[in-house]
Amino acid sequence: MRGTSRASLAEVKQRLAEVVDDAASRPQAATIGDELFAVVHLLDQQHGLRRALADPAKPAAEKAAVVGALLDGQVSPATVELTAAAVRLRWSGPRDLVDALDQLAVATLVADAEAEGQLDDLEDELFRFGRVVAAEPGLRSALSDAAASPERKRDLLTTLLGGKVTQQALRLITEAAQHPRGRSLDKNLDDYARLAAERRQRVVAVVRTATRLSDEQRRRLAAALAAAYGHEVHLNVVLDPGVTGGLSVQVGDEVIDGTVATRLAAVRRRLAG
Repeated sequence: MRGTSRASLAEVKQRLAEVVDDAASRPQAATIGDELFAVVHLLDQQHGLRRALADPAKPAAEKAAVVGALLDGQVSPATVELTAAAVRLRWSGPRDLVDALDQLAVATLVADAEAEGQLDDLEDELFRFGRVVAAEPGLRSALSDAAASPERKRDLLTTLLGGKVTQQALRLITEAAQHPRGRSLDKNLDDYARLAAERRQRVVAVVRTATRLSDEQRRRLAAALAAAYGHEVHLNVVLDPGVTGGLSVQVGDEVIDGTVATRLAAVRRRLAG
């Protein structure tokens, strides 16, 4: 998102935090998340409505009134309020408005997991299912098939994951498969895991290593990365036989690679030059 949209996203996320942290709204968090996803689906389908609600030339009160007329009685008051708060703000484009509502939906389900003491489980489940999908081309194809019905994907995921992961993880994985919104399944799952980490202002580090790390090694690595990035770090460790000694750490787009294989490749490049 560009500058204007980033500022608006930060503002509406703050409003979301106030809503989901309110004692009266907390039990409804899962419902609010589902309803926000429904609003996202509606705006993805209704191009004219999406453009009108993001139009900076239209008065904010007028756009909020449209939201009220459209959603009152259809969803909870909290969802109406959050959607109206979003359309009152300025966005660089209609897509940014809908992307922001999508992030709010994810953040609401993340907050619901935190309230149930399952935030760590949710982060791990999103990450690990992403790795399963990457390793199983048949499953990836079935969940990414644009011709497959949303119901078929939901049933497949319920069969695979029902009772084995948190309700929030199953809901988010199903959303990622049913409504990719022009993104790959991997990208959606990674984004959802990142938003889960943001709930506690944590950085996610993907660590690739050929051998299991001991608890002490994980603790020391997390502490070193936290000192480097200025935030608590959540480690997602991937056992990768292709890592020849050492380990590779990826934080966002940055890769810290200390593997023997990478160092040998660097030597070969220097020799070839």
